[in-house]
Amino acid sequence: MVRRHFSAVSVIAALAGSSLFSATAVAAAPSVSNKPTPGPAVILVVGDSLSAEYGLRRGSGWVALLEQRLHAEKIAARVVNASISGDTTSGGRSRLDALLAQHRPTHVVIELGANDAIRGLPLQMTRDNLTHMTQAAQQNGARVLLVGMQVPPNYGQDYARRFAEMFSEVAKGRQTALVPFFLKGIADSADSTKWFQPDRIHPKEEAHPLMLNNVWPELRKLLK
Repeated sequence: MVRRHFSAVSVIAALAGSSLFSATAVAAAPSVSNKPTPGPAVILVVGDSLSAEYGLRRGSGWVALLEQRLHAEKIAARVVNASISGDTTSGGRSRLDALLAQHRPTHVVIELGANDAIRGLPLQMTRDNLTHMTQAAQQNGARVLLVGMQVPPNYGQDYARRFAEMFSEVAKGRQTALVPFFLKGIADSADSTKWFQPDRIHPKEEAHPLMLNNVWPELRKLLK
């Protein structure tokens, strides 16, 4: 159990690399989305080091594997990986508008929040940022998939519970899709250290197919 918790804590801590972004949190109420632009799907991934191939061969991370999965299943879609190691929800929020204008995505995958936890940022601010990002994407005609994270009990049972619930609450409030735990079967496995790089922080290449498998069922529903 100790080894498992150490790996989970390390993963959360690793995501907290340098980030220069900040933003004022603003709560957003649900609103009706615009219709997406006709044509092949454009999937925009906005995440941190877990999606930015930190320490991996280029093209071996879960986002690159997603492109291969789409091709294999003959789903017409283009993937834009706009993930930055160390990014927070404030950082993602600050650059999302420009990404939406540039790429005009039909689908947006938001994989952020872990760095907020390690920096001790208020949960309400993280919640507001995720809500704002989800609303902005929806108002630009995109369907949104929110990718949740969990922190181990070392952070305190109450905080860990509220952090995990935050993702489901945002998803429910915005009526959008949710992956409850991105690293399910990896950070919470009996021998979690085998899935991580020598730094015991970032998932190995072998873990990324599992990460994709955690995301794919919900994303595929949206692509239909």
